Order: sequence, then structure tokens, then C-alpha cells
Amino acid sequence: MFSGVQPTGNLHLGNYLGAIRNFARLQSDYECIYCVVDQHAITLWQDPKELASQTREIASAFLAAGVDGSKHIIFNQSMVPGHAQLAWVFNCVARMGWMSRMTQFKEKAGKDRENVSLGLFAYPALMAADILLYKATHVPVGDDQKQHLELTRDIAIKFNNDFAVPDFFPVTEPLIFGATTRVMSLRDGTKKMSKSDPSDFSRINLTDDADAIAQKIRRAKTDPLPMPETVADAEKRPDADNLLGIYAALADQEKEAVVAAFAGKQFSEFKAALTDLAVAKLGPIGGEMQRLMKDPGHVDAVLRNGADRARTLSAPILDEVYRAVGFLKP
Repeated sequence: MFSGVQPTGNLHLGNYLGAIRNFARLQSDYECIYCVVDQHAITLWQDPKELASQTREIASAFLAAGVDGSKHIIFNQSMVPGHAQLAWVFNCVARMGWMSRMTQFKEKAGKDRENVSLGLFAYPALMAADILLYKATHVPVGDDQKQHLELTRDIAIKFNNDFAVPDFFPVTEPLIFGATTRVMSLRDGTKKMSKSDPSDFSRINLTDDADAIAQKIRRAKTDPLPMPETVADAEKRPDADNLLGIYAALADQEKEAVVAAFAGKQFSEFKAALTDLAVAKLGPIGGEMQRLMKDPGHVDAVLRNGADRARTLSAPILDEVYRAVGFLKP
């Protein structure tokens, strides 16, 4: 199983519930490869010093969440040249029409498509290379990445057909974790929680301390009504629905049970309970992240070891790709 996280800005609750928490949970069922995708990050300009620091931060988050770096592979993408090498092959397999349909490119480029980087347009081919360089059979994805995984499947099938190598690349399957994959802003329940939001009160960062978590939940947007009585009622009230979903995810409960427990109560009572839960669940992770980030030598050693293992695993697969394509190795 392969998954990657971009080192761009502070990790927040949405990243944790949608991806990082599941990384630790999947360890017993899969051989896991977890990548800090620093090459994806530079499709938009990054400050070089911040990029290096944030790469360590993501690796620290993997470790703090419980990923065992000795059993599973944690590394940063740029340390394994095979990602870029396979991406070029896939650039020549994928079709312009496929890339043009990617909704994330349209959203990120906006109206100024002529001035964005070629990398931003082509990065789904690099994402396919990330996955297929290891012949990964499963990838955990949120709703916003389903389209890219479908493209990965299309590229795998076309490569296998174009070069007459049936079943060479697997048709990778998604692992989707339901409602907890989409956490909304604490300031607007209709918008996804984002590290690019100018308001820090829109999100809970994984490195926030107990006081910051409490303050952000206390100031989270609600409506003047008491807590919803039913899930259907909650779904009509996006701010309430978001907070209920966060509670359910952190408590590992169904939303129906949380709605029933707080039905008709005041938001102040619910927010106090949510604060206690969030501090209990996120506090130890944030504390461990802070400790690890003060020990960059340890984090770098984990990344180096992971990169060595990733290169060993991927090298024979890339060799087979090159033979299939017809690249001469004199």
C-alpha cells in the first residue's frame, strides 16, 4: 500500500482524520510505503528552507501517529529518482485529454491557466508513478483524490496494453474511509478545512496545544438553535454537522450515536465535551511531533533508511519498465 502527503504548511485535523490516523491502523494489514511528496509540492513555488522543514514535520507526524518506521517505509520522494523517471514514461503514456479533465488542476489553476507550471498540469502522472513504481495494489484516498486514482488505473492498463505486458502493473484499488475523510472549516461548515485558509481559527493544527484547541473549538461557528435531534436535521445545518462529524471521528463512533447523546442540548455543553475529546486524542500526537521536530537527526535517519529501502524495492520494477519500453542498457 502506498500513500503520500505534501509538505506544504501546517498539518491539521482534516489531514489527521482523513489520512494520517489511518496510516497507523493499516500497518497490520498491508506492507506500507508512506511518502512525503516533496516533488509534488514544488508544482507551486515553495520557500526552500520551509520545504525542508515541512518535510521533516510530515515525517514526524507519521511517526507521532504511530507508524513504525522500522517495519514500514517512510521517505521523501525526491530521494528516490525512480519516481521522476517513471513519471516521464507515464507522461508519454497518458493523454492530454485525460489530464485536461482533472478537476483539481482546474481548481488550483483558476482563470490563470497560462501562467501555472507545467508540473501542476502533469502531476497526476507523477502521482501514478508514485504508486506504480512499487506496484502498489491499494491506496487510501479521500473524495478529492478519487479521480487521480482512476487516472492511475487508466495509465496502468494503457501501459500494459501498449507494451504487450499483460498484468505488469496492477489496477490499483482505493481504500476509502467514509465520512471522516472530509473535515470542514471551523469558521464555515460549507468549506473544506485547509492549511491555506488565512484564518488559523478555521482549523486545528496537529501541533496546537490544549489551550489553542480549546479556544478554536469555543470560537467554532454554530447557529442559534440547540443541538440537532436527528442526523437528517444535522445535515441541514453544516456548522453543527461538521462538529458532530469531528466528534464522531475522534471518538470512533457513528454520527447517529453522537447526535443522540447531545440531542437538544446547548452548543456550549457539546463544545466542552468536544474540547476534552480533542485534547485527549490530539495532545499526545502534537507533543510527540514537537519532540521529534527538535531531533532532526533522528527524523532524517528514518527518511534515509526509508529511501534506501524504497530504492531497493523499486529498482527492479523500473528496470522491467525500461526493458518493456525498449530503452537500451548497453
